[in-house]
Amino acid sequence: MDRNLALEFVRVTEAAAIEAAKWVGRGEKKKADGAAVLAMRKRFNQVDFQGTVVIGEGEKDEAPMLYNGEKVGTGHGPAMDLAVDPLECTDSVANGRYNAISVIAAGKRGSLLHAPDTYMEKIAVGKQAAQVIDLDAPVKDNLKKIARALGKKISEITVMVLDRDRHIKLIEEIRRVGSRVRLITDGDVSAAIATCFPDSGIDVYMGIGGSTEGVLAAVAMKVMGGEILCRFKPKKESDIAKIKAAGVKNLNRIFTAEDMAKGKELSFTATGVIEGPLLNGVIFEKQRIITHSVVTRGVSGTIRYITTYHHYYHNY
Repeated sequence: MDRNLALEFVRVTEAAAIEAAKWVGRGEKKKADGAAVLAMRKRFNQVDFQGTVVIGEGEKDEAPMLYNGEKVGTGHGPAMDLAVDPLECTDSVANGRYNAISVIAAGKRGSLLHAPDTYMEKIAVGKQAAQVIDLDAPVKDNLKKIARALGKKISEITVMVLDRDRHIKLIEEIRRVGSRVRLITDGDVSAAIATCFPDSGIDVYMGIGGSTEGVLAAVAMKVMGGEILCRFKPKKESDIAKIKAAGVKNLNRIFTAEDMAKGKELSFTATGVIEGPLLNGVIFEKQRIITHSVVTRGVSGTIRYITTYHHYYHNY
């Protein structure tokens, strides 16, 4: 992944995040998402590369822009596959809640898992515990091994979980062994990646979430040395055919970060819309807008935090 191209993608997520942030707390999640999609696509088409969206806003008949299979970029430069979420956590933006980002994962052609939009079971940890997790193991066993790998007591482990009825039993099991639970309403891309940063306060992410979010998180976690294990959990019967059409013959297969994001020519870029465990959100001031982003590159292994000051005369 060319370093200049990775930095160009920061400009793309910044543009999407700014437009989405204008809708914070207005109760209009579709308008927030639409604004982010339009801004992301517009900026993509100013970048010299040949991009193909492999994970986007849905199929062509469902999404007018950034749909799966859409071509973006100027058509000149390297050929890349893209997994995008112009606005992860539309509900959070609509209701002014915690945690929302704009995100792009990119890799050379064929490097990203083409995951249809359904659910996956997931467990994610940072580098120190990357070798000890097991998606099939009991919650207690995983947390004991993770605590040992991190040099912590099991009571000091914090597990982030999506606040959903489907996780009632999981939450009970985590609390039963004495670990802390931190619930989020949305945003499991940030939740998974946060485990790679000791100062985030998040040691583990567990639960069932979106499959596309699993691939997005896998790119960043692989670059940072963490691990995410995922297995498809179809929401409905029709999802099974879509999963198999994507080349997954065994629904019980457990995917690692490497399975979902192959090789080193990868990049992950995200800009905060609202403050979350990974990034601060967009700040609007009288004469300028401030954005906070992170960009990682697989080739170099670098992680860059970027604070950008956008002046209003730049058409914001």
